[in-house]
Amino acid sequence: MPRRTATMLASSLVLFALLCAGVFLKVPYSEMSPGPTVNTLGESHGEPVLNISGHKTYPTTGHLNMTTVRVTGADYDMNLLEAVYGWLADDNIVVPHENLYPDGKTDKESTQENAEEFSQSQESAKVAALKQLGIPVTARVVVATVVKGSPSEGRLHAGDVVKEVDGSPVTAPGDVAKLVTKHKPGEPVEFTVVPAAAAAEAEKAGREPTGTTKVTVTAGKAPDDGHAVVGIRAGTDHTFPFPIDIKLADVGGPSAGLMFALGIVDKLTPEDLTGGKFIAGTGTIDDTGKVGPIGGIQMKTIGARQAGAEYFLTPAENCASAAAQVPDGLTLVKVSTIDDATKALQKISKGDTADLPRCTKS
Repeated sequence: MPRRTATMLASSLVLFALLCAGVFLKVPYSEMSPGPTVNTLGESHGEPVLNISGHKTYPTTGHLNMTTVRVTGADYDMNLLEAVYGWLADDNIVVPHENLYPDGKTDKESTQENAEEFSQSQESAKVAALKQLGIPVTARVVVATVVKGSPSEGRLHAGDVVKEVDGSPVTAPGDVAKLVTKHKPGEPVEFTVVPAAAAAEAEKAGREPTGTTKVTVTAGKAPDDGHAVVGIRAGTDHTFPFPIDIKLADVGGPSAGLMFALGIVDKLTPEDLTGGKFIAGTGTIDDTGKVGPIGGIQMKTIGARQAGAEYFLTPAENCASAAAQVPDGLTLVKVSTIDDATKALQKISKGDTADLPRCTKS
């Protein structure tokens, strides 16, 4: 066989072997890429993303887009070839698998957690938006979850409104644990609650739940330090003065909270907050209106710009990372609260953008 032919054959075999290795060799990485963006002022799958009834709303223009990130699933095994392709791509990021799925979470566990965070973000978005507008929202402490096999199973239920523990008023979720841990394991703890069913009926009617009942739970023993526990997690629920429905399928996690809140504010405000501009953004939000950081910020800015956004509302803690690689034509606006974001929108809508708080690399 001629030397040249032998060399080409050997090279081909080596290349084939490398390609096979790249396909079959699994690596502990996952990929992130820009996901779809959705206008919170518009529709998704033919239905309004935000539907407000029982209160006057106003026409809106422009865009207030929430942004998403696509990630490979928790149970997906990336091969070496895919990892190399992701590293070389301009709009993808390859990261260690454990960064996205700590503690070995499965797809099912991750999906459940994302759904719970998404639901909580909607609740907080409503609260923050109405508080921003000076509309009263009533808060109450509820049983968020009951641990299976705990002393509370069958006695307390998710959704029960906790009014008192041992006769002491409960005004915040932390009060429940403080009052329970005053006991020793084996002692009775008396809860005064409005049952979940009655609370749900009251919420539908737009009134505060009434009709309490007393439930006694015998405290158990915590496995770590032996303090008294009853096996529930307390949380906060709210009574809104009118219905606000947020519908958006196939999205999880808490990062849409800010944009949901701003969409609600815009619909309930006579002033057009966007002025017809295309604005996107991201950020968690709590009941006080504080904006928190999110993951995948660079993927979200790329997705926003590809969709047509000119401005991107960026959580302050994500600013440095986002500013390290800004898509051409996109202005990053730094926000720490819903009030910051609302004021920025007012400036953008009027074209008064010279002194917008912008993200920098440091």
